[in-house]
Amino acid sequence: QTDAEQALFGEPGMPPPKEGWQRSRVLALFAGRDQAQAALTLLQVQDFFDGCEVLGIQNVPEQDWVRLTQSQFAPVDITPEFWIVPTWHEPPEAARIVIRLDPGLAFGTGTHPTTRMCLRWIARHDGAAHAALTRVLDYGCGSGILAIGAAKFGATDIDAVDIDFAAVESTVLNAQANHVLVRAGLPETASGVYQTVLANILATPLKVLAPLLWSRVAVGGDLVLAGILERQADELKVAYAPYGALQVADSEDGWILMTASK
Repeated sequence: QTDAEQALFGEPGMPPPKEGWQRSRVLALFAGRDQAQAALTLLQVQDFFDGCEVLGIQNVPEQDWVRLTQSQFAPVDITPEFWIVPTWHEPPEAARIVIRLDPGLAFGTGTHPTTRMCLRWIARHDGAAHAALTRVLDYGCGSGILAIGAAKFGATDIDAVDIDFAAVESTVLNAQANHVLVRAGLPETASGVYQTVLANILATPLKVLAPLLWSRVAVGGDLVLAGILERQADELKVAYAPYGALQVADSEDGWILMTASK
């Protein structure tokens, strides 16, 4: 990627961007040189590299991968007093509210703009200017970070659901590590209506789920959606128009947060 090129984002069901990069570099990791050579030979036989330059195979030096991984994840500030801190770091002195979270298979470590915007929304809705968080649904919970954040800011009745069993298990463990009570399960385990419904997934499933998500919002409650690119805002507004008026509430690095009140 050069200074004249932009990052490309996509998801299943979306049309591809009209303009791509003029040149791309592809890196692949294999368990051993034999597997890498076999894959390279197969691709050459199939003329996969027509018009491409093969740079070759390099050995990956042995390292302390645990230490290397840990070095890549530092504490993340959501607000000056609200931090996401891996267990191998001490919380900053300014941190009044801390979520302890280590990177894992499930999405949500606090570094991605969509997660950060949702957590900022939660933090902003703690105080006299807003009704206290009570019953919360985290739909598509991943690591459970949003559900845990809601608990840290006073929510007392929290459901976190995901279609991925690994995400459900991750949420249970992360909630226990943070000493908060979160019910985690598959989507069908959610019941009733909620004061706050959070869904940080992607634009296409958010559009498909519009009737379901809106039905889970209590009268007077809020729907908070993320995983949306700036160029997808109008699509989401149209999809949710029969139910509520979505508005852009936050933006960061090309991603937006959209909310609606019932």
